[in-house]
Amino acid sequence: MLFALALLWSATFFLVEIALEETGPFWLVTGRVVFGAATLWVLIFALGIRRPNSLADWRDLAVMGLLNNAIPFILIFWGQVHITAGLASILNATTPIFGVIAAHLFLADEKATANKAAGVLFGLAGVIVLIGPEALGGLTDGLWGQIAVIGAAVSYGLAGAFGRRLSQLPSMTAAAGMLTVSTLIMIPVSFLAEGTPNLSLSLPVWASVVALGVAGSGAAYILYFRILERAGATNLLLVTLLIPPGAITLGAVFLGETLSLTAAGGMLLIFTGLLLVDGRILKRRATA
Repeated sequence: MLFALALLWSATFFLVEIALEETGPFWLVTGRVVFGAATLWVLIFALGIRRPNSLADWRDLAVMGLLNNAIPFILIFWGQVHITAGLASILNATTPIFGVIAAHLFLADEKATANKAAGVLFGLAGVIVLIGPEALGGLTDGLWGQIAVIGAAVSYGLAGAFGRRLSQLPSMTAAAGMLTVSTLIMIPVSFLAEGTPNLSLSLPVWASVVALGVAGSGAAYILYFRILERAGATNLLLVTLLIPPGAITLGAVFLGETLSLTAAGGMLLIFTGLLLVDGRILKRRATA
């Protein structure tokens, strides 16, 4: 299940690159959340899973919809207008790094340990290596694209800290609720940002939009919560390490993208940070 989830989320970066050839990032986000929400609601009604039944539930879902879907999707999709799918996936891999920072700041029982603090430092060093050369050239489109994806990772990190408030809801219901609220937010925002949507898209682009929603959000959320329930949050962190290689491979094979030595060095630092946050390698060495 972990490898399946990594494959689905690796493919989203590739699918976004295809879809952006004919549609803007805002309407692409809208399409993803619409098809994702529809997929999950069909399953919820078919399986008789409990639905949100209070204003407090929908209030929390609205916040999570912003932090975990609308804001990061917009930032990543807009960022991919200016940077490659592989680079976007590497920057997105910093999500657990920012999750550690958010948990330390906002959760009393999730204070950073020495390992996690070291992991944060390595992760931030990797980000500096990645965006450093671009920053020397001034505020280019490529630099703004990288900053946008980092902003998405920060938003995901905040969502992880806030997400505990949804623990009273079934996982599939929480995911469907988040995507539904994101849909309600994105439709007017997309009209304001990009005007009337272009529905005369080619078959590959329509297939990419539908796949982003049905597979990249609907099926991926089901796998995500199944892994969380059966293997725990620590094992789930491993998916972050698996996404960039998949996205880089797909980008290289089908889009002709290449990875610079600087990007590879930044990725190595970020992966080192993630392993430190995970902590199990150090524990095994200590035990030995």
